Amino acid sequence: MAEFTMELNDEQKEVRDWLHGFAADVIRPAAAEWDEREETPWPVIQEAAKVGIYSLDFYAQQYFDSTGLGIPMAMEELFWGDAGIALSIVGTGLAAVGVLANGTEEQIGTWIPQMYGDANDVKVAAFCSSEPDAGSDVASMRTRAVYDEAKDEWVLNGTKTWATNGGIANVHVVVAVVDTELGSKGHASFIVPPNTPGLSQGQKFKKHGIRASHTAEVVLENVRIPGSCLLGGKEKLDERLARARERAKAGGERVKNAAMATFEASRPAVGAMAVGTARAAYEVALDYAKTREQFGRPIIDNQGVAFQLADMRTSIDAARLLVWRASWMAVNGKPFTAAEGSMSKLFASETAKKVTAQAIQILGGNGYTREYPVERMHRDAAIYTIFEGTSEVQRLVIARTLSGMPIR
Repeated sequence: MAEFTMELNDEQKEVRDWLHGFAADVIRPAAAEWDEREETPWPVIQEAAKVGIYSLDFYAQQYFDSTGLGIPMAMEELFWGDAGIALSIVGTGLAAVGVLANGTEEQIGTWIPQMYGDANDVKVAAFCSSEPDAGSDVASMRTRAVYDEAKDEWVLNGTKTWATNGGIANVHVVVAVVDTELGSKGHASFIVPPNTPGLSQGQKFKKHGIRASHTAEVVLENVRIPGSCLLGGKEKLDERLARARERAKAGGERVKNAAMATFEASRPAVGAMAVGTARAAYEVALDYAKTREQFGRPIIDNQGVAFQLADMRTSIDAARLLVWRASWMAVNGKPFTAAEGSMSKLFASETAKKVTAQAIQILGGNGYTREYPVERMHRDAAIYTIFEGTSEVQRLVIARTLSGMPIR
């Protein structure tokens, strides 16, 4: 187990500087254009693929970093560049991790390369879990997967929503209900291969922020996929369902808490994204305050501005420390006895909203225009308190963990 540290090692610093350079030289110059276009920034993704950032190998290296700091460091730097473009670059990773976590070696080797493509023909993937009536309440999921034993095929029906890359993806990973009696424990994940009949894109959402990231509904109408597309395989699923039924009889709430612990481990990465956006807005505001003069002196000489900047920097550093602690705990198997994963996501996401709003205030009228990036950063920051569990859900998880109450 790696010791907890607040200092990046030389290799991590080299990766951080490399990512920062890409964010500064490639992502930032393109950010305003793709935000206005509200389209997937394929040329930027291709550039990321050429240098090795858009690849499974890169994210695997960061994911298996024993300090736990690889992923949050990478997320912070990319989202410092621009949240919408960064999400387009990292969004495929959601589906890839789903396959890595649940798939067989053959499935991993077959499908993940098809998710990324190559530098000359980049592809994206989509992870489809949320539904119109099942966002935070995953137990309300309605998409069904029924096994056709005669043909060894699964038949999927339902509608997914808020899917990053939904409908434009080469490969979709879809979570569906296979046993309605087991709640979230009756779910399974499936690969929907490219060009499968019955899968279509529904509504594409025109969003307040992260507009360079494609978000849409995915409609599944009698989508038939081979039995081999069930992640982990049928035998493993049957064994898992049998265990879940026994556990539910012995104490269903304990099963639900175990499931919630899995979600806890993924939340620090979202916190790191929020830290990147907050840091970017803070740096713009700091530079502006140093150079903007009113009444014969830089506005940073005014306590009203200086104190805001002090609070902004303090909150950003505190958020990063919470994210790093939770990331280290997750990779080293430390239990989140106080919902530390939710703590990090909650504090970082609320910090991003507050800091970006303060940055606009410091820039005054200029901050409210699209000539300066803080307006876009403020719009982007709003998503962090919503996806991967709203702030209200994070507070509920933390409160119930501390009190010992069941998390439903």
